[in-house]
Amino acid sequence: MKKQVLMAVLPLMVWGCGDPTDADNDGVADGIRDPNNVSVVVPSTPKGTVSGQVLSTTLQPLADVTVAMTIGSQPTGKSATTDASGNFVMTDVPAAAQVLLTFSKGGYSTLRASSIVPAAAGTVPINNGNASFGPVTLTQLNSSLAVTVVTPQGRPAVGAKGVLEVDKAGSVILSNYDSVSSVVSKVYVEATADSNGILTFNGIPSGVELARLGGTYNLWIAPMDTNGDGVVDTGGYTKSYSGGSIVGSQATTLAQLNFSKPSGAGALAIEGGNVGSLKGDLDPFRNMVRPGEPIYVYFNQPVQPGSLIVRMTDEYAKETLAVTPQVNIGGYSATLTPSGSVQEGKEYNLALRAMSAEGSSSIDTKGFFVAGSSSSPPAITVSGNATFYDANSSGILEAGEVVVVNFNQPIKRSGTPVYVFFDGVDLNTSSTVVQGEWTPTNKSAVGFSLFSFEPQTFVPESGMYADPRPVFPPRASNYSSRYYFRYSSTGSGYKTFPSGSPVTLQLAFDFLSNPSGDVYESAWGTPLTTTIAANVTLVAVQPPTN
Repeated sequence: MKKQVLMAVLPLMVWGCGDPTDADNDGVADGIRDPNNVSVVVPSTPKGTVSGQVLSTTLQPLADVTVAMTIGSQPTGKSATTDASGNFVMTDVPAAAQVLLTFSKGGYSTLRASSIVPAAAGTVPINNGNASFGPVTLTQLNSSLAVTVVTPQGRPAVGAKGVLEVDKAGSVILSNYDSVSSVVSKVYVEATADSNGILTFNGIPSGVELARLGGTYNLWIAPMDTNGDGVVDTGGYTKSYSGGSIVGSQATTLAQLNFSKPSGAGALAIEGGNVGSLKGDLDPFRNMVRPGEPIYVYFNQPVQPGSLIVRMTDEYAKETLAVTPQVNIGGYSATLTPSGSVQEGKEYNLALRAMSAEGSSSIDTKGFFVAGSSSSPPAITVSGNATFYDANSSGILEAGEVVVVNFNQPIKRSGTPVYVFFDGVDLNTSSTVVQGEWTPTNKSAVGFSLFSFEPQTFVPESGMYADPRPVFPPRASNYSSRYYFRYSSTGSGYKTFPSGSPVTLQLAFDFLSNPSGDVYESAWGTPLTTTIAANVTLVAVQPPTN
């Protein structure tokens, strides 16, 4: 007759001996013995064990190794210590649990390994699931590695900072019975080069031990500012060495840093810096310089120090501003320091010329930058004066003349222009609303179109250029803090304003005919989507002469 195995947890009763107890915490009441019953009672909380052995790389047992276990995401875990044979065991571990073991001993590397206690624990026989680790091998941290670091010019790189990673500083020797899923054992040591440029990494495994495990030494040396001018003037250094190669050479490793920018064939060019427009990148975020911060330029090959010429102007290329250039790192970089104050939100123009020190090629480029921090966009406002070009020197704003308004930061326009209105003024002394009169609830009202007024912009309304005689023709940034509109397109019966008249102008950015396609935004990417009320004073100026 076939025996039946009952796989259910049943209430247990112990006849004649009081309440049932489970002192060994295996989920089965103690004392249950019934030789005539072939049923196996399954534990309500099946358990298993975690065990293993820890050895040195020469396969000698390591006693007194602390084995700390984390069980899944539980806040508390378990721990054990290896015996004289290097063995350890931890019981009462939940079946199917993911466990992370950390093996540590003073003077030895640390190893972390994870495994899963078999879910079969608790079926038949009871509580027999075991996660086996090992043997686990740990390396001794009793050796050192010296690296001599030199600058690109071959001098000791005093103060160079390096990090040595030892990867694989321990191992788990797997067998067919192991369920270990991941193993990590690395050692990290930092060092600073002494007066001879020598980095000494202490407390690491020897090359011999690392060779046994097939491990490597991974070296990283940070770029350096060798002359203390705040500019990184060398490249970094990275290399990997096997434990076997260190054993074979037994020599101090030499690491020579490269120039921050490698020497290159071909034409002289700008490779980078904090003003991207000098190499054609017009994104304002890559052309922001904080007030008081220098401008950095990096070349693809060294330049002749005496050949570097830099000029700087205001946004409109009318006013020359002092700037001091300095060539660094043997000609591979330059620092440009504006001598005067640079004001937040203002745009500035640059012109740069230099000659290669490696050939006959030269560079002649222009760029722009906006003063400010990319993380701190200022609020958008309009300044207190609106100048008008007094075509007939009458001192009066008349119909057909051009009015210029100034924002406190560069603005970019895409799509159709915004309208400008005069607020609270009857422009043609009639009861009829005409072009340019503000009606805040009527978004179909027509005002005076507002256009960008970058340097060298031709103004067809006046037949003239903006600022026709610049210090040097600047690179167009497509951003301008200066915009203009023509007061009245008809010139018929419009009110006149003497120079010095205060007016309120409404720049109706929320009246845009196509909000999805018509975009005004600042150099910081701040969109203009609401009407700006500008309380300005109309001031007459003479038109620029061509």
